[in-house]
Amino acid sequence: MKQINIFQAKANPELSVKDISDETRRVKIMLAHFDNVDSANDVIRKGAFAKSIKERGPESQNPRQIAFLRFHDFDKPIGKFLSLEETSEGLVAVAQLSNSTDGQNALEDYKAGIITQHSIGFQYVAGKIEQVDRDGLDFYNITELDLWEGSAVTFGVNPLTPTLDVAKGEHLDYLHKLNLKMNAIASEIRNGRGTDERFYKLEGALKVCQAQYNSLIKGYKPEKSTFTEEPRETISAPTLFQNILK
Repeated sequence: MKQINIFQAKANPELSVKDISDETRRVKIMLAHFDNVDSANDVIRKGAFAKSIKERGPESQNPRQIAFLRFHDFDKPIGKFLSLEETSEGLVAVAQLSNSTDGQNALEDYKAGIITQHSIGFQYVAGKIEQVDRDGLDFYNITELDLWEGSAVTFGVNPLTPTLDVAKGEHLDYLHKLNLKMNAIASEIRNGRGTDERFYKLEGALKVCQAQYNSLIKGYKPEKSTFTEEPRETISAPTLFQNILK
């Protein structure tokens, strides 16, 4: 079954850059396709993003608008969406790249063909997923997703799961760093300082950390060892996420 309250990423496997304007710094991109079975056995239907676009799209007055990022990193927005539209083919976006260093780097990477794909950060919505077994094909019919952001990604890169050398113990180091980062984000949320936009970015950053944490825990198979170390302060990502954001 699908995990409802967990931030997830779904890559568009197609070369999804439709148009680039060096003069206006605008790009037209395809964030997601409709009606095809993807790697998660999902089939997204047209209308799945309608609620998110209405409530937090570029034309809304909501300060917590759907973000335009690089690699799902809420600390690195590369611009903003000018339009998000569901066509018969999929979710099409027109985005304005910022004049920041990250925005300029993204523009150069678009022009050079380094950025070739895009991915969405989202959550499944309870009651909007139906498991279907049709003509021997088992898939999930998705009629709504809670869209948080769209990201530019480099071809072939998994945006959420870091590549780690388990033999060198890097899982433990990375998990420790994630714990520290989640603690810092949680502290800022508790302090209550800043704008709604800042808290939206903090909440998104916490969701990405949680997704990375869960992915590493799920895939980690420790070997038997006599190695011990001083205890570190730890924090449960799901528990933290539920307590801070409920």
